[in-house]
Amino acid sequence: MSEHLTKSLEETQKLAAEWVASLGNPVSKMAKVVGLSGELGSGKTSFVQGVAKALGVEEHVTSPTFILERIYPTSHLASLELRGAGFKQLVHIDAYRLEGAHELKQIGFDELAADPSNLILIEWPERVAEGLPSGMTTLKFEFIDDQTRKIEL
Repeated sequence: MSEHLTKSLEETQKLAAEWVASLGNPVSKMAKVVGLSGELGSGKTSFVQGVAKALGVEEHVTSPTFILERIYPTSHLASLELRGAGFKQLVHIDAYRLEGAHELKQIGFDELAADPSNLILIEWPERVAEGLPSGMTTLKFEFIDDQTRKIEL
């Protein structure tokens, strides 16, 4: 893992774009599932916004805290490098309000995870860890001060 300090929303979103570009083509028959772990205000949703922008998502990305998940189609207008990543949908899940992995099933997680063209970013993965793929990558976010976030990729 590499540690990064960002000092603005723009820096966090730029780091997210660089990260998603580094993913390359899917090598699995399953979706790419990535946990985003950190306290409230640590930059998780800002990071997702940067990923979405890099993938050409045209909708405004907000935290799905109360609706649990949002699914965004990616755009063919994204850069050639990112189109090569092969992700057709960005799935943003907020597990903060979930009581366990059984609730992931209720929002259709198994079907979403079975599709290799999905990039699934899940905030608060520790709340539903037993329902997530073993060996899943988890990025760590830490609030340092009003401007600064520490992000471990």
